[in-house]
Amino acid sequence: MQFGYTIVYVPDVAASLAFFSQAFGLATRFLHPSGSYGELDTGATTLAFADHALGHANFSGGHVAASESAQPLGVEIALVSGDVAAAYERALAAGATALAAPTTKPWGQVVAYVRCPDGSLVELCSPVAAA
Repeated sequence: MQFGYTIVYVPDVAASLAFFSQAFGLATRFLHPSGSYGELDTGATTLAFADHALGHANFSGGHVAASESAQPLGVEIALVSGDVAAAYERALAAGATALAAPTTKPWGQVVAYVRCPDGSLVELCSPVAAA
């Protein structure tokens, strides 16, 4: 078994792709002509977005929309940066909501949290040092 991809269900796929490009510098790799599905160029593992209509079609019982939840969902997207403070400020300037400013954890990793306009929870973090 190997981890293949993550799909985040959002109200507007193109808007989420544009936000992640502006806030985090991740380029769009693919956007389906229907606008219902798109992927970012994130390396070996794909981060994708699909619209809520596609999610509802996939799950007969529906799903929880992060964009409609007052609190962030219990799942985060972690993006590793060599400069967490600058990444945090860039995300805020692009329209993210601050959840936790950069702080150094006891294990030495710098971590910050933002919430994207589509409701996604993003952890901005420095690489974890090997023990």
